Amino acid sequence: MLVLLPPSEGKAPSGRGAPLKPESLSLPGLADARAAVLDELVELCAADEDKARAVLGLSEGLRGEVAKNAELRTAGARPAGEIYTGVLYDALDLASLDAAAKRRAARSLLVFSGLWGAVGVTDRIPSYRCSMGVKLPGLGALGAYWRGPMADVLPAAAGDGLVLDLRSAAYASAWKPKGEVAGRTATVRVLHAQVVDGVERRSVVSHFNKATKGRIVRALLAAGISPGSPAELVVALRDLGYVVEAEAPSRAGRAWGLDVVVREIH
Repeated sequence: MLVLLPPSEGKAPSGRGAPLKPESLSLPGLADARAAVLDELVELCAADEDKARAVLGLSEGLRGEVAKNAELRTAGARPAGEIYTGVLYDALDLASLDAAAKRRAARSLLVFSGLWGAVGVTDRIPSYRCSMGVKLPGLGALGAYWRGPMADVLPAAAGDGLVLDLRSAAYASAWKPKGEVAGRTATVRVLHAQVVDGVERRSVVSHFNKATKGRIVRALLAAGISPGSPAELVVALRDLGYVVEAEAPSRAGRAWGLDVVVREIH
């Protein structure tokens, strides 16, 4: 099973660890593309703070993020699973998993990134600010920039098992599974169901959507469950107590769509 996650907008501090070693990151086939983004981002942020802030879409209150980006090559690095914070990662709570579940996380989780393309949760990276929606002056829109390198690398990384795609739309733009890989890919939407005047109404609640996705991944890792297909994932999630409605693709080369229906928000 390969699980595709979005990053978090906010990130934990880099800390005082050894600096980034690009050659140590997962998916070495992305090395040249990563180097190009890193070079342009560092140069942009070191040269013109106001321009960098505009390009990155940062408010005045986030001006310090520009200086942080300018020092990416020398900043301390920590495992990506510690750098990424926020609702999904709080619910996933990698640090509290047992040793076996942590090993499963290291093998199966990939976090998409405007800067790195995608990294494993044990890859050591510095804290940074560069979303997939950024358009760098030299390289252009990062979502489009990453499509070629990702298409070269991700099909092999997906292996022959389930691809569980939990990315947001911006990060999904960097790689869309195709062909037989798409046929064993499942996307998940979390719906909050409420009964209003005797009628059930469903809605997507962003905060709750992220938290539930984090809990789903945690539950699979903790239980040692690694479904081999979208159909097996549906069975596994139902066994874990989730209400799941599944939609098989109408034709080959399309991903499965799964709705996880929850009635309590927490």
